[in-house]
Amino acid sequence: MIACYFLFFIVLRILDVFIFDLDFNKYEQIEIFETLKESPWKFVFLAVIAAPVLEESIFRSLVKPSSRSLKLFLCAILYTIGALLIPEEGHWTLRYSLLFGTILLFYYALDQLISKDFYDKVCEKLHKYYLMIWIPGSVIFGFVHIFNYVDTFQIDLVLFMMIFPRIIAGFFFGKIKLENKSMVWPILMHSMNNSIVLIFLLPYALS
Repeated sequence: MIACYFLFFIVLRILDVFIFDLDFNKYEQIEIFETLKESPWKFVFLAVIAAPVLEESIFRSLVKPSSRSLKLFLCAILYTIGALLIPEEGHWTLRYSLLFGTILLFYYALDQLISKDFYDKVCEKLHKYYLMIWIPGSVIFGFVHIFNYVDTFQIDLVLFMMIFPRIIAGFFFGKIKLENKSMVWPILMHSMNNSIVLIFLLPYALS
């Protein structure tokens, strides 16, 4: 993955200098920097814990899933809905504690109310189409990150270049899921990837 990153940024630099003269400054992650300045602990929690768990549970849990990862997928969908419905006025620790507590109860309910045979049948079906889930899922994962830069969905060459590293990351997170047959490893790699970016962002944002 690191080699692909380096290759991408080398090609991007060549395109920028010799062909397109790309203006990357027109898309800045203003809201992200504001969150980092106003509530650094919240930002660290979201970037290193919440985002990796949620995003991997949505985009990688259905890649050759187990019954556990199927339940994770359903929990992640519920989490997303809950995050949209719960008001942001309350303290972020209370908000996310409530969300995660609800998710744990929902996971337990899924385990108790739905038979293992049902999960096994769904997994068997999804295993046949893992490429159709893995590759498009990686692309969608990248495109979702457009909203890090703009409020409404739009695309141009600059935005595509800015989200392309996420598509690369999504591909490799899926590859790790396939190779290790566990959600733990893509979540950890996603968290590590975000942590590295965070190390570079913190001094700049807090200065």
